[in-house]
Amino acid sequence: MNFVRASLFSTSLTLLTFAALANAQISENPKKFVIDAIKISRDIKLNGTLSDPLWKTASPVELNFEIQPGDNTPARQKTLVYVLYNSDYIYCGFNCSDSSAKLIRAHITDRDNAFDDDFVGILLDTYGTMQDGYEFFENPYAIQMDAMRTGNNEDFSFDCIWYSAAHVNDTGWTAEVAIPFKSLRFPSISAQHWILNLVRNMPRDSRYQMTWTTIDRNNPCIFCQSGTIDGINGIETSNNIELLPYVMGLQSSSLNNSDDPFSGFANGPITGRIGAGVKYAPSSSFVLAGVVNPDFSQIESDATQISINNTFAIFYPEKRPFFLEGANLYSTAASIFYSRMINDPLASVKLSEKAGSFSLAYLGAEDRESPFIIPGEEGSDFVSSNMKSWSNVVRGKYNLGKESFIGGLVTTRNFANAHNYVGTVDWNILFAENFYFTGQAGVTDTKEINDPSLFSSGRHFGSTSHTATFDGESYSGSGFQTDISRNARDYSFDLNLVSVTPTFQAQDGFITQNDFRQINVWQGYMMYFDNSFIEKIQPQIISGASFNNDDGTRKSEWGAIDVWTQLKAQTQLWVKYYPVQEEFFHSVRFRKLYRTEAGLYSAPSKALQINLWAQVGRLLYHEDTPELGRGYNTSAEVTVKPTDRFSFDFTYAHSRLWSFYTNELFFDGYISRVVTVYQFTPELFVRLISQYDGFAKQLQIDPLFSFKLNPFTVFYAGSAHNLTDFGDQFGIRQTARQFFIKLQYLWRE
Repeated sequence: MNFVRASLFSTSLTLLTFAALANAQISENPKKFVIDAIKISRDIKLNGTLSDPLWKTASPVELNFEIQPGDNTPARQKTLVYVLYNSDYIYCGFNCSDSSAKLIRAHITDRDNAFDDDFVGILLDTYGTMQDGYEFFENPYAIQMDAMRTGNNEDFSFDCIWYSAAHVNDTGWTAEVAIPFKSLRFPSISAQHWILNLVRNMPRDSRYQMTWTTIDRNNPCIFCQSGTIDGINGIETSNNIELLPYVMGLQSSSLNNSDDPFSGFANGPITGRIGAGVKYAPSSSFVLAGVVNPDFSQIESDATQISINNTFAIFYPEKRPFFLEGANLYSTAASIFYSRMINDPLASVKLSEKAGSFSLAYLGAEDRESPFIIPGEEGSDFVSSNMKSWSNVVRGKYNLGKESFIGGLVTTRNFANAHNYVGTVDWNILFAENFYFTGQAGVTDTKEINDPSLFSSGRHFGSTSHTATFDGESYSGSGFQTDISRNARDYSFDLNLVSVTPTFQAQDGFITQNDFRQINVWQGYMMYFDNSFIEKIQPQIISGASFNNDDGTRKSEWGAIDVWTQLKAQTQLWVKYYPVQEEFFHSVRFRKLYRTEAGLYSAPSKALQINLWAQVGRLLYHEDTPELGRGYNTSAEVTVKPTDRFSFDFTYAHSRLWSFYTNELFFDGYISRVVTVYQFTPELFVRLISQYDGFAKQLQIDPLFSFKLNPFTVFYAGSAHNLTDFGDQFGIRQTARQFFIKLQYLWRE
């Protein structure tokens, strides 16, 4: 235990020392790298070859700098970029020379799925705040990838309408991009001044990245080190309207009794559903969107995660398009808003406005089947219900520039005779070039549902008199978390503090634990190697402890040594060992929980990717009567792409735990998943997902046909089949089946 306390003390001194010595230099790149955009009088017909004569009217800029693995060294291949615009579009053309063109990596895939290929990219901050912006990427087959960037975080759930074309030739490849101004938000002024950077990714024996501007590894702010584009005048996007109607058909069948293979298979009726969404943007800075009878169904089921021996609710990512759009606006350090807690909405509305440095967003939804996550100190409970609720989410954010902001997030969830209100303030301050001070603090007010038949438990919230039972109690809570971190070329660190009271609840969020205080420290030192098989090595130290919020009982303590290594062949390897690990669970203290973790990622060729992870050692069995165990957890993902159009992705996770003292087996099982895709064109693919859950002895088979003209105009036809292994006597029987078809069309004016 002295290891942890000494580490925390020495780290505190280190933070103060580096804060005092930090260099406050700011990049001058926005002044040094400038493009004066040329206006053209007509549209460019994209064919990917840069053959339109209008491209010759632009003065090209060159991507001169290799920022990975080089450190602003001369780019090893020449890349020229041309920028033009007219009244409707901004255009970028890329000419990517390659002396080894046969080594170009490119696949025809679904959008947002080509980041292991060669690609070019555009980073665009239209408000010039150096805080957030758009990212547009394109591979040599014109596959589109887009994201919203906020600080150092990228949200790849973002999708918008833009156009691309590309062509591979004997000397490299060329690409063209046309981004409608209707797809962007920017100030309502006559002369635009945008932050811009241009990038090229070239995966070979290393992952080579080249940029238009220099990038200082001691400065984590990318937009601060980008250039600018001037000369875009007289553009506007007023009174834009989008309609998104859909129609779908569905037929579901299942066993009358899922536990009895001979109970009879009931075929449900064929049902239909129609609905529509609408979006209205009276200006480039204000957007109003709404949906009536929305289709929030998913065409891809969640990949099953191993939940055994886990006492807290499991996080699954959002996949529903309405909630994905603009999701970055509601994202905060703590998961105060988690859109999947709005389970089955009847209708929903969103609006957002951006005026200079200030952003405001609102989301409201009426949910017909509201779920609950009831957090606790050592575990959480998940409760489904058919209760109706109305949720409101309000987000305000003021950008202070250079990745700094202060914001607020308020959520309300109202039932007929119950509610949950949450109010928080959050911030991120970049200072002394590469130091961050971030955090979030908030309060909650809860009036419980009064229905013990829905959920009943003797679990108390800390030392209070309140129980987790839905018995109509009222209580309030508070919580905060804060970080001080340094993100630099060599030495980086993060000091994290969290405190949450026993009665803190955020019913529209993903808050699974309360009644704890925690301190966690991470430190790492990056070492670089030139002309070596080893490119980078980063030794790391992780240490921390958590305590009961009421009485200060130490709940856990940990200390780990970690070494991460970047090798040639796009290979990463890391090993972590915990010499200090203890846990206080169900009033029993377990010490010396030694364990080792290791991981490997490698993309040695265009056709193969490997991702492996393993954990082995002393692990705690989290039952009512906890026990020390020995065991392991492993996972593997192998992706094979034998052709440019075909991909095969295999994932496997295995978990096994047995008693440390008696060798009694507590559990042993696995989950495997195979995803096979054939992509006929960038718009059309067929896919088959097969998954087997060895814990539940269930097999799931999901075929799908997909045509996607753009992210919003889509046609899907597929089915889902669930089968259960009932043992040697009954064998494998189908327990549920579903067929579906969906057509959705985007109309844009």
